Amino acid sequence: MPQGFNLNRRNFLRAGAVVGGAVLVGAPVGGSGRWLARAQTSAPPTVDRLAVRVVVDNQHDVIVKSAKVGTVDVQRVGWSLGPNLNKQLHSEFGLGFHLESHRGGETRNYLLDFGASPVAELNNLDILKVDLAAIDALILSHGHFDHFGGLVPFLKRDRAKMRKDLGLYVGGEDTFCYRWVEPPTGPRLSTGVLDRRDLAGANVRIVMAEKPAVIEGHAFTTGAIPRKSFEKAYPTPKVEIGMRDGAGCDASHFSKEEQEGKIVVDKFRNEHATCFNVKDRGLVVISSCGHAGIVNTVKQAQAVSGEKKVHAVMGGFHLTPAPDSYIAQVVQALKEIDPDYLVPMHCSGAGFVRAVQKEMPDKLIVPYTGTRFIFGG
Repeated sequence: MPQGFNLNRRNFLRAGAVVGGAVLVGAPVGGSGRWLARAQTSAPPTVDRLAVRVVVDNQHDVIVKSAKVGTVDVQRVGWSLGPNLNKQLHSEFGLGFHLESHRGGETRNYLLDFGASPVAELNNLDILKVDLAAIDALILSHGHFDHFGGLVPFLKRDRAKMRKDLGLYVGGEDTFCYRWVEPPTGPRLSTGVLDRRDLAGANVRIVMAEKPAVIEGHAFTTGAIPRKSFEKAYPTPKVEIGMRDGAGCDASHFSKEEQEGKIVVDKFRNEHATCFNVKDRGLVVISSCGHAGIVNTVKQAQAVSGEKKVHAVMGGFHLTPAPDSYIAQVVQALKEIDPDYLVPMHCSGAGFVRAVQKEMPDKLIVPYTGTRFIFGG
């Protein structure tokens, strides 16, 4: 847990003024347009109901029907027919969500991650009829293009429809690094960079949630995720430390060894998860990609919220390249955490799905692009 961070139920009750959930945002840092989210020092608020809509994921099955799975209402999306026959949902290797939470008479809406391309993100936002004027905040889990690729095109097309004061919550400086892959043969290949100038041009305020923070009074982020379990990130893109051509990440945020290496192994130091505490259910943890380890991610959500009960773990778990023996360890560790439901997406991999089907079949819910999950209420 970040140094100096003290969170428990007693603090939550003492800090009643925070329960109203004002966005905890500090002053801008220097003249960079960079804001810091203040670390939350009380337990995050509880929401009555949470709807998670999968805007972009790897696959879509138009035949699977909506159903109630235990306490979760799982709403599926089929074909667009009739005059809309040529307007179908697109799936791609990427991830994006629309989140809608309710507490009393309050409603909050968020967009979390934006797919790999505008082809899927913009098309699907339209088909799913997401009300962009109602969006309260944007969240980006980490700086990989399969999560930010649709963001800038989305802002160019739709920013005028949205609230004037709009923040993009990121986990930290490495969100903005250039990233590369190194094939076994051939030259190094770029996987892009999220350019802060594009966000500034769209009048989007960057908020660095380096420590756990509440977002718009309902959601909370894990902040940086400590690496405490056996988990490790399997082969991944590399990261370029420093600024170039006006884009990139400030090298002063990295160690001397990393600065000297310039292009180094990506440690995902600032990847964060988005979470909600749902009344009478427990935590819903949305990992997005889970490079820090899905077990580490869930345990960090428990630690910073003070809530041990986990209702659902969903998103990418980054287990596609992992061997079966490693996946078995992850499944066993999740069995010990005992979430009510597991909803693996994106980079979780068929091996993990098979293992959960064998070991915890009653907990598995298979998601598709367009699916809407309703928790609580």
